[in-house]
Amino acid sequence: MAIDAHVQFWKYKKEAYPWITSNMGILKENFLPENFSLTAKRNEIDGVVAVNAHAAEVETRFLVELSKTHPIINGVVGWIDLANEDVNEKLTFFSQYPVIKGWYIDLQNNPDLLADVNFQRGINRALSLNQTCDLQVNHDQLPAVVDFFSRFPQQQCVITHCAKPDIRHGAIDEWKFLIREIAKHPNVYCKVSGLLTQTSWKQWSVGDFYPYLDVVFDSFGTDRLLYASDWPEMLLSGIYVQWKSLLENYMKDFAEEEKEKVFGLNAKRFYNLND
Repeated sequence: MAIDAHVQFWKYKKEAYPWITSNMGILKENFLPENFSLTAKRNEIDGVVAVNAHAAEVETRFLVELSKTHPIINGVVGWIDLANEDVNEKLTFFSQYPVIKGWYIDLQNNPDLLADVNFQRGINRALSLNQTCDLQVNHDQLPAVVDFFSRFPQQQCVITHCAKPDIRHGAIDEWKFLIREIAKHPNVYCKVSGLLTQTSWKQWSVGDFYPYLDVVFDSFGTDRLLYASDWPEMLLSGIYVQWKSLLENYMKDFAEEEKEKVFGLNAKRFYNLND
């Protein structure tokens, strides 16, 4: 079973997606499950985890509704304001939807969030409900993430996009050290995704990624890595089959059971997905 652990769906509105800038024209349209279906079929993807692309509860509800009519959506990572005083009520409300497996936390646009005591209260509540968290973090924010995991050793979290290393400039040493520190926490996983857009778009070569893949595979092992595409944002720098085949070629000498873990079983276990 192949599961893509990071796909985003949206009905494009300029005001809702300010991160889609003028040089990202390809993303300024609707991306829905029906737009992904042919890609999924061609690449033998059986299911996806749909992740919020916009920090708004309305999008969480939108993804839940999509999941009701599109079986390829095995799970949803939604968004609520975990630092809000009414977080308990919000978490209780959304717990009625079992397709919601966890919450998306965008540290890139809110770098001080992890130190917020109200946010920490929200994380404790999510932990009590056995919900996961996806951390969207840039490579230069990793020191704060290391401290966060030390204080919440039971919270199941996944770092998205390998913490966005600076592949474009070949920077690796500090990111490598911090990734290894984070991987010491057994509750932390990593999505092998998003690397295409950390290079000069559409001007990359396969060898650009291998040193970074070496780091995450050595650090997390094949038990805590999740294959993901970051579709449709990945289209800025390549097409779906390029990323999936790149990772398949990287793992060509791995045991079959290790490939099965990375390409599906780990996502199923981490998010507690149904078949």
